[in-house]
Amino acid sequence: MIGRKEEIKHLDSLFNSNSFEYLVMYGRRRVGKTTILQEFSKNNNTIFYPAQAKNDALNLEDFSKMIQIHFDGMFISSFKSWKDAFEYIEKKADKRTAIIIDEFPFLADENPTIKSVLQHTIDHLWKKNKNIFLILCGSSVSFMETDVMGNKSPLHDRQTSSLEILPFDYLESSLFYKSYTNEQKLIAYGILGGIPRYLEAFDDKLSLEDNIASKIIKNGSYLHEEPINLLKAELRETNVYNSILSAISNGKNKITEIADSIHEDRSKVSKYLITLQTMRLIEKVVPCGESKDSRKGIYVITDNFYKFWFRYEFTNNAYYEMLGVETATKEIMEDISNLMGDAFEKICMEYLTRQAKTGKLDFVPYKMGKWWGNNPYIKSQDDVDILLVDKTGKKALFVECKFTNKKMPHVEYEDLKNAMQAFRDIEDKKMMFISKAGFDDSVIRHAKEDGAILLGIDDLFR
Repeated sequence: MIGRKEEIKHLDSLFNSNSFEYLVMYGRRRVGKTTILQEFSKNNNTIFYPAQAKNDALNLEDFSKMIQIHFDGMFISSFKSWKDAFEYIEKKADKRTAIIIDEFPFLADENPTIKSVLQHTIDHLWKKNKNIFLILCGSSVSFMETDVMGNKSPLHDRQTSSLEILPFDYLESSLFYKSYTNEQKLIAYGILGGIPRYLEAFDDKLSLEDNIASKIIKNGSYLHEEPINLLKAELRETNVYNSILSAISNGKNKITEIADSIHEDRSKVSKYLITLQTMRLIEKVVPCGESKDSRKGIYVITDNFYKFWFRYEFTNNAYYEMLGVETATKEIMEDISNLMGDAFEKICMEYLTRQAKTGKLDFVPYKMGKWWGNNPYIKSQDDVDILLVDKTGKKALFVECKFTNKKMPHVEYEDLKNAMQAFRDIEDKKMMFISKAGFDDSVIRHAKEDGAILLGIDDLFR
């Protein structure tokens, strides 16, 4: 299994605890939760029950069969209630046992009382049993946060630990493609993001262009309708959500712009945006250093594949049908550098986060992100790709990221120097430039004089 060492280590530590443990584990679909639990189960005594979207009686029967076979080696009959099943576990767990219920929301949707039954079982039986380690896992992030851990849930504050499984970053994602160059690895990440199931869909024995053609654009391929199918599985009125995501992917980033673009009421769009944020598909971004309530906030798609799919496939599906797979893919590849602009900033942000965590930056950033706003020095709007500021607010690193086929020209260097002038209260300022194609001689010379850091994409893998 690629990656997930820290997650497995965390599960192992809870299993080796000398007391009752209850972990709430969650994360968006396809992020690899089940794979982690299966890997954990290989070396530990577990009962792994994958709940399904069927009625309560059938789920209870399946669960009864699984626990009876585990403890007694045979299945006699289904328990009459979940309470009976949980009490049976209490009596039979004479050694450390992990009880894993994957996709718990399926059970709770059919039988909402199961949360209260579990709460009573934990409080009156399992808390006293040092042999039980309960794991409730789910793909509905909002359900797990609200209906399982929320303050109105019977299970509120019962968990001893929680773990959100996040997508891989660019470096972890690159491990899927040993045959690709570093540039190809970054483009693959820019297209697919860090969801393991999507990364597995590409074959590094094929070119990026061939992968896009055969794995995304071609009718019937796994990724061809993946985003829309997942939205249908979790949401109603998917046509509105599709329209919102399409608008954002094509540069409509404020509520008014999105609402006008899709011809929907602003208040309605606002509610839908909250749902998409809960699903970890979009986020509201504000200029680095400003409050979350800043009026400058914009909405961006956080998932690279959704951004790619809504930018190209969703928007141009009928057009691509007429063009044909090969021609459509060539057209996409001609535009890929535009897609990679924002994706490369995200990659550089992840690189800097890794550097900070390993103590390789001059300071640990207290604030970090993109900045935009008025620059009094040039008397116009300005922006910085990535700004890192220390806790004192007196020290900062200004970063420019370029994923183009041309060397970074000196004008880009001067633009960042000018942008720094907007931050008069910051005393210690340093610059960093990260460029796919390298730098003009003038940039290299001035960077040496100013102590600026110049990096290429290979440096992101060191």
